[in-house]
Amino acid sequence: KSFIAGGCGGICLVVVGHPLDTIKIRIQTTDLYKGTLDCAMQTIQKEGPLGLYKGMSAPLYGVTPMYALCFFGYGVGKKIFCNETTFEDQDLLRIGAAGAVSGLFTTPILAPGERVKSLLQVQGADGKYKGPMDAAKQLYAEGGLASVNRGFCATMLRDSGASFFYFSVYEYLKAKLVPDGDTSKHVAGTLFAGGMAGMCNWLAVLPVDTLKSKLQVAPDGKYPHGIRSVFAEVMKNDGPTALYRGLTPVLLRAFPANAACFMGMETAVKVLTWMGL
Repeated sequence: KSFIAGGCGGICLVVVGHPLDTIKIRIQTTDLYKGTLDCAMQTIQKEGPLGLYKGMSAPLYGVTPMYALCFFGYGVGKKIFCNETTFEDQDLLRIGAAGAVSGLFTTPILAPGERVKSLLQVQGADGKYKGPMDAAKQLYAEGGLASVNRGFCATMLRDSGASFFYFSVYEYLKAKLVPDGDTSKHVAGTLFAGGMAGMCNWLAVLPVDTLKSKLQVAPDGKYPHGIRSVFAEVMKNDGPTALYRGLTPVLLRAFPANAACFMGMETAVKVLTWMGL
């Protein structure tokens, strides 16, 4: 049930949020745009509306197993860190720690998927890669698994930190806004809890995500020490504010995408339960 429900939530998240994710990646990795709207307009003018959906098939391919692993990892984390009174007492530190465990499970899928997605998102209309599979094949041919998985540790750091806030904020707001646990009666509360969870998770880890994005699209050998090298370059050339590049599209994307994710997941759980599964 968690596998199917998690996949439904993930598909909702990707479809709703991918255009703004493309804008975020482009703003983070280049200096060609004045802001969110300028990036969107330039992309549509040069590549058409579908340019905003470049690389979407990569996260869609992995979204079902990734979200299944995410919620499975959260379940493992709850067994490790939580007890029978954790959720009743709203012990957010324990809930957050349980959420952070999920990042350990999702990274093996997300790291190579985001490496491919980011490269597809930043290339122009006549780019090097024809699609996700072609990009993965070329990366493997050029540098093996190390190239495909570039940014693995950075992805794990980002996702474990993000999931700490993601699940703790969601569980806290859901307890306040959906006190009886019936999400079908409190659709607005579920949407708001999911949306705010997504925004808080990105506010917490956007600097790590910026470093990860720059690392994953950089030419081979540019950053020999991973995100440490990226961090040193960003601090030297652009300063701390550069770590929050793409904040506007991130927040614009985070609320509707994560609201859709949790609503899709909760709805799928209820449908599966109704079907007796």
